[in-house]
Amino acid sequence: MHDTRANASKKWAACVAAGALVLMAGCVRRPEPGDPLPGLTPAERARFEAGREVFEREFTPETGLGPLFNSSSCGECHEDPKLGGTGDEIEVHAAAFLVRSPDGTAPGAAADACDPLVDQGGPVVQQQVTPALKEALGISEEPVPPRATSTGRRTTPSILGFGLLDAVPDEAILAYADPEDRDQDGISGRPNRSADGRLGRFGRKAFGPALREFNDGAFLIEQGITSPAQPAEETIGGQPVPPGVDPVPEPELSADDLARADDFVRFLAPPSRLHGGRESRRGERVFKEIGCAACHVPKLVTGRSPVRALSRREVGAFTDLLLHDMGPGLADICLGLAAPSEFRTEPLMGLRLKSSFLHDGRAASIEDAIRAHGGEGQPARDRFDALPEDRRLSLIRFLKTL
Repeated sequence: MHDTRANASKKWAACVAAGALVLMAGCVRRPEPGDPLPGLTPAERARFEAGREVFEREFTPETGLGPLFNSSSCGECHEDPKLGGTGDEIEVHAAAFLVRSPDGTAPGAAADACDPLVDQGGPVVQQQVTPALKEALGISEEPVPPRATSTGRRTTPSILGFGLLDAVPDEAILAYADPEDRDQDGISGRPNRSADGRLGRFGRKAFGPALREFNDGAFLIEQGITSPAQPAEETIGGQPVPPGVDPVPEPELSADDLARADDFVRFLAPPSRLHGGRESRRGERVFKEIGCAACHVPKLVTGRSPVRALSRREVGAFTDLLLHDMGPGLADICLGLAAPSEFRTEPLMGLRLKSSFLHDGRAASIEDAIRAHGGEGQPARDRFDALPEDRRLSLIRFLKTL
């Protein structure tokens, strides 16, 4: 028995030293960005590869692109450092916030206090049009809805590991919610809800309740590609598409292709953590001591899933997927139950792969992003600023391993 344990310990140490994962008592190569989840069956791996083709597919006006769009393929935006990662595109979002407190924030506002301006083409403002639409209307982009009270800028998020986030049970997320701050720790995370009342988790305002819908909506909103799930073209400032500018009949993407694209995104592995050594471990302790982990929860656990690679897995996402008030300095639009100053805790998995930070990319470094935190994040920010230089550097070293 002693020899068996010793051999297992040696194998574990060898795996870690090689930068690999220990999976089912074996040593498996750590996934690189853009790789599939470890442990997929051959059939699931085949679905992942088939979905990659749809995700990379370049659409044209002749194959359904537009007439309003932001990109011609999923991979055009999600490209850095590999397919499924971030991108350099910046989107514009708009909404009308109908209830305001004196400082411009309103945590806990009623759902009907936010108008996403769907009847005027919101909340996403498409920044490109097809030649046919430009000729018909003389526009080069969709106008910002005239009723908008604010606009917001959005960088392209990494979607690596999103299948695992989708598999986290609602109750695991709600366990971290404390909207009334009953424990008086200054953190009052609360859930956002979709229009039909389901728990949200995707998007910077946590409005999207499910990965499939997040993916389905992206084809229409970002590329103007209709599908059985989203069969109608977006309006142009609330007006229907002029006759003759969209030659492809709806739906422009088949149900099978839509399912393949969803499989690709669902099976993308999260970025692996680097081994940062003693200084990184010290930085992780500092991260918890100054209160960052109160919102950036280090681990979530998925529920049961028919996909073994998604079932009961720990996700080192560093998020609670809840809304938090980040103060007036970061406030922009509302969405669902989220007031302008409220944002979902940004997952930190893959942080080391990013070159700009925060929802709008305004921060050029991790330090800048931390110092932009207000509202519920301000106490942790102040404690960060008060750290001795060596402990602050250890914290940054830890964050650069994520």
